[in-house]
Amino acid sequence: MRYFIELAYKGTHYHGWQYQPDAVSVQETLNKALSVLLKKEIDIVGAGRTDTGVHAKKMYAHFDFETEIDAPKLVHKLNSFLPKDIVIFNIIKVHDDAHARFDATKRTYEYHIHTFKDAFETDGSWLHQLPLDLNKMNEACQILFKHNDFECFSKTHSDVRTFNCVIFEAHWQQNGNKLVFTIAADRFLRNMVRAIVGTMINIGLGKITLADFEKIIESKDRGQAGFSVPAHGLYLTQIDYDYIK
Repeated sequence: MRYFIELAYKGTHYHGWQYQPDAVSVQETLNKALSVLLKKEIDIVGAGRTDTGVHAKKMYAHFDFETEIDAPKLVHKLNSFLPKDIVIFNIIKVHDDAHARFDATKRTYEYHIHTFKDAFETDGSWLHQLPLDLNKMNEACQILFKHNDFECFSKTHSDVRTFNCVIFEAHWQQNGNKLVFTIAADRFLRNMVRAIVGTMINIGLGKITLADFEKIIESKDRGQAGFSVPAHGLYLTQIDYDYIK
């Protein structure tokens, strides 16, 4: 039987989602907890990878187990067993061919920036105090919708067959000293969101124009795009499936 796990985690103390031989990952931590509680070696498959320091407000993973699971009871046990920075919301029985990674139809990320020093935001938001032209940055968001190939924002030497992504949503919002960039797409390339944000920061600072931004996308050259903003401001916030409401 196949089960989906709905969870969240603060990525500060983890070397990303995926198992690392010499570092602690979220996947490894969850594998160990499930294996102990279910008394069987469990190997979970995540909906995707998040890099070192990146957070997830909503993440899904799947695993197989041969018998029926008491989901509420296992959720309670996992939350008691796991570290305080990983939270399990739900365990859902799905059809046998369901796949946490390949069946996802949309993923949504947020990038958080605070514009004035805040002692309570240091682990979950990036401090950037220079004034930014948010109107221009939102105009840049509209340019994203015109394109599908985002190789210029991908980590170099990525092992992917295509750099094409369909972007459904992209916008900046400001609430006092807090800026939040939201972007949703059918898939994301490695480092893509952080590179987009860094390039848009350069637009907001007046270092490049909107025309430059379009040329950067058309160049397919990571070297022409902006810097990658720090990981600790990035959150995976939503993953959509046709069979999970």
